[in-house]
Amino acid sequence: MAYWANPAGSLRPRAPMDVVHTLSINVYDYNCHVDLIRLLRLEGELTKVRMARQKMSEIFPLTEELWLEWLHDEISMAMDGLDREHVYDLFERAVKDYICPNIWLEYGQYSVGGIGQKGGLEKVRSVFERALSSVGLHMTKGLAIWEAYREFESAIVEAARLEKVHSLFRRQLAIPLYDMEATFAEYEEWSEDPIPESVIQSYNKALQQLEKYKPYEEALLQAEAPRLAEYQAYIDFEMKIGDPARIQLIFERALVENCLVPDLWIRYSQYLDRQLKVKDLVLSAHSRAVRNCPWTVALWSRYLLALERHGVEHRVISVTFEKALSAGFIQATDYVEIWQAYLDYLRRRVDFKQDSSKELEELRSAFARALEYLKQEVEERFSESGDPSCLIMQNWARIEARLCNNMQKARELWDSIMTRGNAKFANMWLEYYNLERAHGDTQHCRKALHRAVQCTSDYPEHVCEVLLTMERTEGTLEDWDIAVQKTETRLARVNEQRIKAAEKEAALAQQEEEKVEQRKRARAEKKALKKKKKTRGADKHRADEDDEKEWGDDEEEQPSKRRRVENSVPPAGEAEPGSEADLSGSSAPAATESPSELKEVRVGARRRDVPKVPHDSSKDGVTVFVSNLPYGLGEPAATLRPLFEACGDVVEVRPIFSNRGDFRGYCYVEFREEAAALQALQLDRQSVEGRPMFVSPCVDKSKNPDFKVFRYSTALEKHKLFVSGLPFSCTKEELEEICKAHGTVKDIRLVTNRAGKPKGLAYVEYENESQASQAVLKMDGMTIRENVIKVAISNPPQRKVPEKPEARKAPGSALLPRQVYGARGKGRTQLSLLPRALQRPSAATAQAENGPATPATTEAPKMSNADFAKLLLRK
Repeated sequence: MAYWANPAGSLRPRAPMDVVHTLSINVYDYNCHVDLIRLLRLEGELTKVRMARQKMSEIFPLTEELWLEWLHDEISMAMDGLDREHVYDLFERAVKDYICPNIWLEYGQYSVGGIGQKGGLEKVRSVFERALSSVGLHMTKGLAIWEAYREFESAIVEAARLEKVHSLFRRQLAIPLYDMEATFAEYEEWSEDPIPESVIQSYNKALQQLEKYKPYEEALLQAEAPRLAEYQAYIDFEMKIGDPARIQLIFERALVENCLVPDLWIRYSQYLDRQLKVKDLVLSAHSRAVRNCPWTVALWSRYLLALERHGVEHRVISVTFEKALSAGFIQATDYVEIWQAYLDYLRRRVDFKQDSSKELEELRSAFARALEYLKQEVEERFSESGDPSCLIMQNWARIEARLCNNMQKARELWDSIMTRGNAKFANMWLEYYNLERAHGDTQHCRKALHRAVQCTSDYPEHVCEVLLTMERTEGTLEDWDIAVQKTETRLARVNEQRIKAAEKEAALAQQEEEKVEQRKRARAEKKALKKKKKTRGADKHRADEDDEKEWGDDEEEQPSKRRRVENSVPPAGEAEPGSEADLSGSSAPAATESPSELKEVRVGARRRDVPKVPHDSSKDGVTVFVSNLPYGLGEPAATLRPLFEACGDVVEVRPIFSNRGDFRGYCYVEFREEAAALQALQLDRQSVEGRPMFVSPCVDKSKNPDFKVFRYSTALEKHKLFVSGLPFSCTKEELEEICKAHGTVKDIRLVTNRAGKPKGLAYVEYENESQASQAVLKMDGMTIRENVIKVAISNPPQRKVPEKPEARKAPGSALLPRQVYGARGKGRTQLSLLPRALQRPSAATAQAENGPATPATTEAPKMSNADFAKLLLRK
């Protein structure tokens, strides 16, 4: 039973009407066709099933499984001779889609049932002979066809038929097939006469060939579908041997499992076009190619060429082109390519010796339609023309000028080309100039170059030089003077613009340098201010202690207010030298640290004693850099070593600590061999204590500043989808369950942040472009747990280097860096802690970033801790 996702995100069975509605929106939805056939078959709607199968077979080639299911249903319903002829027609259609030994075997066995009809015997032999031509060389599945044919001939009890069986044995033994030895033994047992020496020699030669083919066949048996690499190696082997029948067979076998690989179809059709050149085989392969991969424009272009090459009538070629336009290409440039292929075909049909003809009018009409189609259909769909250089219009202008001697039309077309944003390019003007030079006149050449001098912005010197060269050889003195004046004026303006641009660039560079210096000064002032505040705080703290003693009437000092001596922890029950206990001679208990604080101090002191080892860049080849580790990792080296030892012999795990002894979240792992370091890169994104660990090559950024590690592609990937808007609780398994309904999912990657938390984004990789395209149509806008997801073909934007924060100008002050209070405003630690009773209104002060305020009025007198306490007690 087929299922679909309702808006609430749950799954329910799909009804036939739902599938029909989906197909009315997108008739090229392969999975919907399959679902509809299965649903109708379960409901027993045989007439509707037949119609659904017919519709699907007109659009897509059917697999062996679908054809056998259809054939078995039709065979079970066949009642008379007319029904049998209908089944024969279905078999003929089935064997044309893919090479299917099982369908040929079914065809032969079904034809045996009609041997009693007129011409039945000839029909059976014809089917078996065609089956042998198609799959008789199949090393693993061809044996069944040979045996079925021999059994049929053996069943005919006539002495004259014995020679037919002998012939079949001898033909089979001359072909390298699996289980050849058993066939030879069977022939020895069946034959009453000794086997001829010529048959034995052919048999031995076939055995030798079988040994050469076995490694490739065994590689196919051991690999998993679709086994493209194994088939490619097998094809290369057969191409070297050069047997056309075997080359065709291995291509057909490979395409059964890789029917959605456009490159394989292109290679196969190219071989047929250049080597075999058999019309039926060539056109059949091209037709099946575009039915399997309709989104690939190269297959349609090759199909049009093949149709023209083999003299197919114009009506068929035009219909094929219209089908190509409705195939649904992925890029705007694909439509330009298919139009160019069709227009080239129409141009080759025209006899330009005649002033006017039906073919010429059709060509001009097609050019006009192509321009309108690209403007109306392609630009609206892709938001781009696909033909920014107006290649189609250029070709039209060349044809009008060179073949039709119609320079007026050519000039009109070039005017349109220039008004579409191409007037600033020198090469476009020179192309027009060359056309005028060859088929126009000097006056229009001069006019074109004068316009080029005024409009060109990329290479103005070049068009100026071409204009002066033309006037030097053909122009009058007046023409020369005008050309010199125009070129000098234009070049002077260009030089002026370039100087201004250079000055502007230099000013921007200087501003950037000043900003850098300003930030450096601000950091230095901030550092100095912190140091100054720290010194003031220490002095003030000592003064406050004296004030507290006076104000507190010799109250006992609180342990929490006693200053802590850094990195110095006295033993229990023992006073520090110079402490109050030591001076008074008493053994009063001093303020002590908690056990956890004692542990932190001891660990920090111990880690500060670890010597800093500079990184040895000569060992980068055997070292990986590990980052994004948890900062609270107790023993980083002990935790990480077992993980990386699985990749190879680990020489050292060197974690990096701060000056305070805190782990900084990254480390270096050095291996004994480079292969182990490469293997360790596979551990990237593995979770360590709930956080994804980043593993990257160890590269000295000072020597390779442009080196970046990004393990995922940033280019257009037509077989991969980008999914956004997912619930954060959506798991990889749940998303895979939804996606696999639309094709074979090879990989799913949920995007997370550095802490491993989901971001609601995912990349889904399908087996091919077709499945990805279908998934976009069916999944975009789907609701998952009240979240409406968006699905698109993966085409990430180019990764940009983050710009440095720009300076901003505060009112009444110089340019200041943007982050005065941080990205989210003033932080809690920056809030004023002064009681409102002590606040005094003051004039606005100009304050530099992270620096001391510069008061506009006299600074208020500082208050001691005792003054502050007295003020609070004042009621």
